[in-house]
Amino acid sequence: MQGKIIFDYNTNGASRQMINTPQGGGTDRLFMKLYEDWSADRITEYNFTMLSEKYQDEQQALTEQITQLKEALAADRQTTENTAKWLEMIKRYVNPTALTAEMLNELIEKIVIHEAVMDDNGQRTQKIEIYYRFVGKID
Repeated sequence: MQGKIIFDYNTNGASRQMINTPQGGGTDRLFMKLYEDWSADRITEYNFTMLSEKYQDEQQALTEQITQLKEALAADRQTTENTAKWLEMIKRYVNPTALTAEMLNELIEKIVIHEAVMDDNGQRTQKIEIYYRFVGKID
């Protein structure tokens, strides 16, 4: 499929994006044909300018879309890798008999303890957030 890039960046495969790449010649071929028509006096200079601007805008939009899709694909791949690492690590601690320092150091990235607050009833509450390795905070 020369001139096309297909990204399947959702993990369930439900969304596919297919776009012409600027390098693949979709708009490049159109622009070359347009230039040939202009140089052979088959179209006016006004039409050439108008259409060439349109093709350039389309090319820029496609380039930006490719960049966004590549970033989304990279992020999804990283999430998949992190999830696999987390599952592999957590399998070792399926039925722990005791909470050990080794277990905590391996499973937990950080613990954030917020300042304690008093509510209207005089009850003190304090928020604690636990961030696990590879998956972050689980709510």
